[in-house]
Amino acid sequence: MPPHQPEVGHTRHFWHKTLYINYKTTAMRSIWTGAIGFGLVNIPIKLYSATEESSLDLDMLDKKDHANIKFKRVNENTGKEVAWENIVKGYKLDDRYVVLTDEDFQKASPEKSKIIEIKEFVVETEIDGIYYETPYYLEPEKNGAKAYVLLRDALAKTGKVAFGSFVLRNKESLCLLKTIDKVLVLYKIRWAQEVRSTEDLNIPSGASKPAELKMAIQLIDQLSGPFDIEKYKDTYTDELMKLIQAKAKGKRPPKPVMKVVHREGKDLMSQLKASLQGGGGRKRKAS
Repeated sequence: MPPHQPEVGHTRHFWHKTLYINYKTTAMRSIWTGAIGFGLVNIPIKLYSATEESSLDLDMLDKKDHANIKFKRVNENTGKEVAWENIVKGYKLDDRYVVLTDEDFQKASPEKSKIIEIKEFVVETEIDGIYYETPYYLEPEKNGAKAYVLLRDALAKTGKVAFGSFVLRNKESLCLLKTIDKVLVLYKIRWAQEVRSTEDLNIPSGASKPAELKMAIQLIDQLSGPFDIEKYKDTYTDELMKLIQAKAKGKRPPKPVMKVVHREGKDLMSQLKASLQGGGGRKRKAS
């Protein structure tokens, strides 16, 4: 299940002297509208971002007087600030810029700018996790609800995912469509050329010793069990907020005490044995 969504428009403020922290959540808004091309069937949909940041929104301040640092869009020739509405995009070709409009981007490939084109259906495990980028929720328009449900159910029944491409923010991306609960989810997928080669890495050769490998597998078995991502929480952000609140009240944060988790041993076998006997080898609880 997707994580619980905080209350729409809920805002928390914390204000002290020059410190101002504001973090809030907003209602989901569609960032792209178009259609899924499923054979000769078009499924009108809206695209929503499926994730949001859990970290604190920290401002950059001048060290001298804590004044907020502002970034401006400045004309290189005049040094004057330029308003957003007066900014256009251009590509430098033969020492001059060719200016592009929104219509130009659409004319480059009108079908791709509005269609998520399914090219094939594959088994999800065939696509390595390194190619995954950003997830998005897909919501059907009213006139596409029946076809949306049909594609969703067909994917769930076959155990396949849909693989294709679409254009978002003037950039073509590969994409994968899969079902999570009753929702079609789109993942942007990196192009093969965007993943760096591993040839320059210094990776050790050779195989593990049989006894060490056996013990490592035992450790893996001890830490195995039903997976539930809900039990993992972003505790660092909570602790950072406590520290901020303490500093705002004039309190001095205590010095951190580091817990030694990984201990150096004479050999790998002794470390594995210690992990199995305690500390690192705690059995995972079934969810």
